[in-house]
Amino acid sequence: MDIENLQETVLVVNPTGHSSVALVCEHASSLIPETYANLGLAEQDQLSHAAWDPGAMAVAMHLSKVLDAVLVASGVSRLVYDCNRPPSAPDAMPARSEVVEVPGNVDLSSDEKAKRVAAYYLPFRDELRARIQAIATPVIVTIHSFTPVYHGKRRSVEIGILHDTDTRLADAMLKRANWHVSFEVKRNAPYGASDGVTHTLQEHAIKEGHLNVMLEIRNDLISTQSDQERMATLIAGWLVDACAQLGVNGVAECSA
Repeated sequence: MDIENLQETVLVVNPTGHSSVALVCEHASSLIPETYANLGLAEQDQLSHAAWDPGAMAVAMHLSKVLDAVLVASGVSRLVYDCNRPPSAPDAMPARSEVVEVPGNVDLSSDEKAKRVAAYYLPFRDELRARIQAIATPVIVTIHSFTPVYHGKRRSVEIGILHDTDTRLADAMLKRANWHVSFEVKRNAPYGASDGVTHTLQEHAIKEGHLNVMLEIRNDLISTQSDQERMATLIAGWLVDACAQLGVNGVAECSA
């Protein structure tokens, strides 16, 4: 599968994909460029869910293959810059993520923040916008994963279907969930718009009236390659069905 790496800040997978689905993975990578000295993090924290969404990029890449869809992903850790947050958001460059302290993000100056926005957020935003604009009737789908235990509490939800003010695609997926998956599926869980997690949907879909949804998958369900491919295949069929239920025939087609 073709992958374009744009200055290590943005990854574009399957750039010539023919699907109307535009896939997004904002938390695809745990990479912290050398200039940031690992942000002062311990090694285990650099690879933890605080730094990225484990399994999400692998699911997104297989989904890109099955749907023949373009995928735009961030190439750096969300602790360097969270591309699913606007520059004004306090957690765009968080000094703390759950129980993980991020020393390299403490007391960042306005200039330091602006440099990260220019280096990581703006290239991602502009590339994603360009890819979406190249699609006649785009359907924006963002892929995330979440930890099974958060602040010491076990989460029962296995797949979250998230939306902002535009509920069309989320409603259709929730309606058809039992036809495609046997997982515990919930609306706006474990996060929702009130938690500030729908920036990509707001910025790239809702403003233009494009169908959109954010998918959250519990990361223990996608810890192996076989699990990731199975999940992607299930989601592909589910998305295609949901689009058909909305009467948007031909927007998304599944090859497997």
